[in-house]
Amino acid sequence: MRAVIRRAIGASLLTACLLALTASLGIGVAAAQTTLRMTWYSDGNEGEVMADLLRRFEDKHPDIHVVLDQVPFKAINENLPVQLASGQGPDIARVADMGGLARYMLDLRPYLKDAAYWEANYGPFLQWMRVPGDTSSIPGFMTQLTVTGPFVNKTLFEQAGVAMPGPKATWENWAKATKEVAAKVQAPFPIAFDRSGHRFFGMAISEGAAVFDDKGNPAVIDDGFKRAAKLIFDWHNSGVMSKELWGSVAGATYRGANEEFKNAQVVMYESGSWQISQFDKTIGAAFDWVAVPTPCGPANCSGMPGGAALVGIKSTKHPEEVARVLDYLASEDVVAEFYARSLFVPGHLGLARKGLDYKDASPVANAALKVFSDGVNQLAPAANQLQGYPASRVILNAVISRLGQAVSGEITLDDSYKRIAGDIEQQLAERNKK
Repeated sequence: MRAVIRRAIGASLLTACLLALTASLGIGVAAAQTTLRMTWYSDGNEGEVMADLLRRFEDKHPDIHVVLDQVPFKAINENLPVQLASGQGPDIARVADMGGLARYMLDLRPYLKDAAYWEANYGPFLQWMRVPGDTSSIPGFMTQLTVTGPFVNKTLFEQAGVAMPGPKATWENWAKATKEVAAKVQAPFPIAFDRSGHRFFGMAISEGAAVFDDKGNPAVIDDGFKRAAKLIFDWHNSGVMSKELWGSVAGATYRGANEEFKNAQVVMYESGSWQISQFDKTIGAAFDWVAVPTPCGPANCSGMPGGAALVGIKSTKHPEEVARVLDYLASEDVVAEFYARSLFVPGHLGLARKGLDYKDASPVANAALKVFSDGVNQLAPAANQLQGYPASRVILNAVISRLGQAVSGEITLDDSYKRIAGDIEQQLAERNKK
């Protein structure tokens, strides 16, 4: 027995000596660590900013390691929903289709230090992340609040000697002006729209599209919708828009025109505030570009709100650790730095009231940020309602898919209206079965 005790004491002393030795050599003994995976996409430099913030989080919380998996937006849009449906998703994800993925989101509320802070600063946007009937969950926070709107190549207007339309100009005013500019300077794209249902509805709502009936059910095809659809259809046939963009892909596939705009091939590009960071970096002094207020229709001058949220995923095995990461990233000082360095309109009410110092932005980018921030006040109720609708992706995908077919000449515009309504009805019925 004494021999056993002596051996045990000896082993303990040996262990203590080894611990002291490794500590003195700076080797250390790794503490138990929880590894979380965050799926992330970027429009500009925000992936770099997030990686930096996560490194600083890990310095303060060595028991948590966050693996940042950076993927294309297409993977977020198409692959992530499949992963989440199979229970194979990450612990945290940056998502744009908040309503469509709400069923997979973790309610952080039980694990947060101060839920009241989240409600006070992110409250209006939390509903975008909740399933119908849920009025209390806190799934995540807005990494950015976005607003759709146009960018204009000011240099092309100056070279053509054409005056830019003013702040309350209509879509038709801009179509006429950009076509004149393109003809004079030989630019291939007078107007380019992202091939996106979300971008299309910015115009449709300004033309009077109500999107929903009095009971809140989708009623997409109305006179306002048809006015906007006919504008897009006619522009593709008259050369204001080019079939080279929308016609290069099919179905609900997204197609941006940011590369064409950066290469000075587009006079006016309808996209949104998330493009500011990359344009500020990649265009440089190549030409003068500006953001302009959303053109007006007969109903209003509204764009579409949107953005991306960083949310916890319900299938995680580490909900407390997920909440600790998101609590840190959503804290006022940290999220303010994220917005400022990424050149994003803040999705945080306190910071929106105070204003942000975009010290790394050029004067052009600062001016663009102000235009888009002002655009928030122009948003029509229908735009906010569509953004918050849990099945908004059903509507957006059906519209862009069928309108794309009409533009490509596969079906008539009237046929596209019937098929859009049929697609939405069918897909909503399928969702309700689940």
